[in-house]
Amino acid sequence: MCRLFGLHAGTDVVTATFWLLEAPDNLSEQSRRNPDGTGLGVFDAEGEPQVHKQPIAAWQDAAFATEAHDLTGTTFIAHVRYATTGSHQAVNTHPFLQDGRIFAHNGILEGLDVLDQRLSELGTADLVAGQTDSERVFALITASIRIRGGDVTGGLVDAMTWLADNVPIYAVNILLSTATDVWALRYPESHELYVSDRRRPPAQPRFRLHSNRIRAESATLHQQPSVVFATEPMDDPSRWRLLEPGELVHVDAGLHVSRNLVLPDPPRHLLRESELSPQARGSLHPTAR
Repeated sequence: MCRLFGLHAGTDVVTATFWLLEAPDNLSEQSRRNPDGTGLGVFDAEGEPQVHKQPIAAWQDAAFATEAHDLTGTTFIAHVRYATTGSHQAVNTHPFLQDGRIFAHNGILEGLDVLDQRLSELGTADLVAGQTDSERVFALITASIRIRGGDVTGGLVDAMTWLADNVPIYAVNILLSTATDVWALRYPESHELYVSDRRRPPAQPRFRLHSNRIRAESATLHQQPSVVFATEPMDDPSRWRLLEPGELVHVDAGLHVSRNLVLPDPPRHLLRESELSPQARGSLHPTAR
């Protein structure tokens, strides 16, 4: 499955080094794991979004190696893609940028023709440049936020409620960020999403987090507060809490954290793994690919 990572330092500008796709050494392993794209979005010191991304396939030996970014900002969102919808192109690679917001998604949904019709009705079909379900979900959220007059929380909940009622869903886990706030949603329980409260940093020499696909390190964050999200615990598991299915976590500029169960019920049509296409099923167990 795709991997998500989000880090919010409030109004503090921090420097972080990211390694995405820390690949095994040999092409045999690379071809089995077959990552399809990496991306990193950041809001800089001026509150401007930057998105760095590229499609990476296993056969691209040089491009498949570790990619590092040394970036400075208040908020970071990283994504490693396992494609289920859309070709291996930059246009289909996360994170996406719309209306000054950065978005990344981990999950699978169907009924894209129904979703496309809804986007046309709402006037945001033109925001979708690629073929992914993820970018369509983002366009629906953007439309709902516009209808709500800029209320991100309300728009996000409206969009997700519509999706839960109208299209088949296996999982829709979301990281959404502005220059000052981050929202994280886990829905339903098919995929995991964790939060780590680092607002009281421990006395340690450096900030280091790592998984098989994403690593982050910072000399400044061990002294500055932050809140981190990831698809799996990236250090001591006791420091991570699994979001409840349907739980929305919002972190504002002051690093105040709010939690709300906004989608208490499963989707009307909850997809089972047996109902997924072979490609989608393969993305759930990438080491077997």
